[in-house]
Formats: sequence, structure tokens, C-alpha cells
Amino acid sequence: MSGGVDSAVAAALAVEAGHDVTGVHLALSPDRQMLRSGARGCCSVEDAHDARRVADELGIPFYVWDMAERFTEDVVEDFVAEYAAGRTPNPCLRCNEKIKFSAVVDRAQALGFDAVVTGHHARLADGELRRSVDAAKDQSYVLGVLTAEQLASAMFPLGSMTKEGVRQIAAERGFAVATKPDSHDICFIRDGDTRGFLARRLGEQPGPVVDAATGATVGEHAGTFGFTIGQRRGLGIEVGDQRPRYVLGIEPVSRTVTVGTADLAAVGEVRTAAPTWTGTVPELPLRAQVQLRAHGAPVGCEVVADAGGGLRILLDEVQRGVAPGQSAVLYEPDPERGDRVLGQGAIETAGERSETVRH
Repeated sequence: MSGGVDSAVAAALAVEAGHDVTGVHLALSPDRQMLRSGARGCCSVEDAHDARRVADELGIPFYVWDMAERFTEDVVEDFVAEYAAGRTPNPCLRCNEKIKFSAVVDRAQALGFDAVVTGHHARLADGELRRSVDAAKDQSYVLGVLTAEQLASAMFPLGSMTKEGVRQIAAERGFAVATKPDSHDICFIRDGDTRGFLARRLGEQPGPVVDAATGATVGEHAGTFGFTIGQRRGLGIEVGDQRPRYVLGIEPVSRTVTVGTADLAAVGEVRTAAPTWTGTVPELPLRAQVQLRAHGAPVGCEVVADAGGGLRILLDEVQRGVAPGQSAVLYEPDPERGDRVLGQGAIETAGERSETVRH
């Protein structure tokens, strides 16, 4: 129970369904007295109080589990290390994989509980992970890293309703969190300044910004960690023409950021690390839809095995802003089952499509 409206309603629905429910709030910050800043952050004093108040109204036991050390190691330090290596991580995905559906599930099962109920907007149907009916709030992308075993210990009561419906249920029950704003941005960066957070952790590491077409240095930067592939704004560059530039490459060793025009930013093929699957391991090659970032639109693709146990994903349409470190989440291609999540692989490289595949 995060202290937000989604987990409050999820808990209420679990109680209503007749389950023996215990509310748990995760203390993920080492700062026990952290205060909330608008819609940013989580695990604040206010959030813990909000969660406890809902648990009291539901008449269920409530506990705070301290997982700050595990969260720092598995999510925060991973986040910093990925940016230092020139990649763009998704900390929400990592938190689901390592904390909410690993550490929390392990402790819950050790205490005799059968499942972890969360307020994620996603569905489980016959053990299969599917998109939420509310496309604007769907969180299946950040759950795509979960395995069949982890999903077997999960419940998502909100996946069949809209966010408006969730708030209505909370209001009908008199929950004070019914109108509480949704959290956004990265929960452990309370001021929303990711570049500043990384600069404090990694120190300034100045280097050149180079134009791909000419090889000319068109700007300077304070650290490659301040950029992500596909980025257009905040580049701090001066070029001779008016065409917008996008980040094409990040090289942390030489501290070089390469930029180029939109035509150079397009990619037709993605290679990933070893995949995880939400159900039975499918036979490759296969047709699928792939979503390449948290709020991206899915695109048709052909998925084949790659050397080293990873995947090659051949895109039907070229895409821009495909960043190593993000997750390539695969969905069923059938229009009637296109909301079913098949699995995912962490993006390692992206570039021009090299060849087609024949079945």
C-alpha cells in the first residue's frame, strides 16, 4: 500500500472478495522523515500515514517493511551504473523485478501468504499478463520483465477498470486519497532533476558533442549521463543549419555524445540481452508487436534468436529514440489477443535492419 489511490482500492477489492488481507507499506528511502513534494516521490511520511489510514478504515492489519537497503542496491545503484555506462535504465521495471515481485513476494510467502496484490493497471487472465483496459494508464510494459512464476504470486484487481473508475470507488468508500494526484517521474529523485542527481553521484565529466555528418564538435557537455538516445532538447549545441539534431550515440569512455538529423536517428533492428518470458517459452522465429519504451506505441516485428542467447527484433516500421538499457516488451500480434504480454529483453543495440527472415 503505497499511500496512493490505486493500492488503496486494490486492497479494498481484495477484502471485498473475501481474502485474508494484510496491508504493507514499503519504506524504500533511507531518509525516514522524507516529506512528499507534490506528485513526486514515494514512501514519504505522508504516504505511510495515508496507507495506514486506509488500512484502518478497511479493518486490516498494517505493517511497514523496511527495504531501503535492497532498493538502494538493486534499483538506485543499478540506475546510476547504467547511466554511467551510457545506457538509459527504467527504474520502475527494475523495482518490479527485484523488489515488489521478488523481495516482497519472498517475504510474504515465508510468512504464509499466497500472493501479493498491487494497484498496477494491468490484467491477469488465466495466468497470462495483459494490458489494462485503460490504455492511458496501462502498466504492462513495466511488468513485462516478470516470469510465469512471479505472476503466479500476483494479483492485479484494477486491470479491468479505468482510473476514473478507481477514483470513483475510492470516493464512494470515503477514502481521503480519492483525489490524491498520481506520482510521476522517478520516485527517488524528489526534485525531478535527473541530470543533477546523476551529477552529484558521478561528478562532472566534460566532453564533446559531435555532429555525425561532419565530425565537427558542435558543443560541450558536463557528463554523458545527461543524455539519452533520441533526445532532442537541452543539447546545448550550435549547428550551421536549422534542422533539429537528436542524440544518436553515447560513448562514456571517450565522453563523446554524437548527434545527427532525424533520418540518421531511425532504426529498423533491435538486439537484446537474454529474454525473460511471462509464460511458456515460444518457438523462434515468431511474429509479435514490440513496445520499445514505457509510453511508446507498439509496432509489428519479427523476432529471431541472436548470438549469445539474446533476440534480434526486425521492425516493420523504423523507429526513433530506441535507447540501450530500455526494455523491448513483446506482445501477441493477433488483434484479438494483442494485449497479451509474451516477454521482454533489455535493449543492447539498435541500428539499420540487416536482413529479412523466412519462416
